[in-house]
Formats: sequence, structure tokens, C-alpha cells
Amino acid sequence: MADMRVYLLSLGAGLLVGIIYSLLNVRSPAPPVVALVGLLGILVGEQIIPVTKHLLAGAHLATAWHESQVTPHIFGQLPGRHAQVAQAKADSEPEHASSEKVYAQEK
Repeated sequence: MADMRVYLLSLGAGLLVGIIYSLLNVRSPAPPVVALVGLLGILVGEQIIPVTKHLLAGAHLATAWHESQVTPHIFGQLPGRHAQVAQAKADSEPEHASSEKVYAQEK
């Protein structure tokens, strides 16, 4: 559920902005599809420089992509598979190590 918190907060913020727009009789500055394509462009654009640096250093595209961590940056930590991997790692850690991590995250 902790992984879903970010998505729920994002949805809640979007709903709040939509309600405020509606109360003020303001239209969204861009149609939803245009806005999403623009956000995708921002995410991909942020990765061009790091990937290009790796390519200029002689790395292959797949290596440059992986070393620049493009996929996790663009897609974030998606709920599901990544959550299961994180849970498996947490389950395999000693008891005191996972409680120290929880304590550190709560600060």
C-alpha cells in the first residue's frame, strides 16, 4: 500500500486542482492528451544528455540506457512486480536490519 500512496496523492492533487478550476470557471490549459504527451517529452528529454554521454564514451545503446537508469526514471517504481521484489528483500533481511530501515524512513 505504501507504493500506492504516491499515486493516490497525485490523483488527489489532480482532483483538487480540477475542482478549483471548475469553481473558478477556468479550462485546463491543455487537453489531457497534449498534457500527457508533454510530460512524456519532459521525462524523455531529461534522459537524452546522460544517455548521449554514455554513447560518446563508447557504450552501446542498451548499455547506455541501463547505466543511465532511464526506465526506472521514466516509469518510476510501478506497483506490482517491484513491490514484490522489495518485499522479498525485506523478508530476507535480518530482523534488526529491517527495523532500522523503518526507523530511518520514519524520520
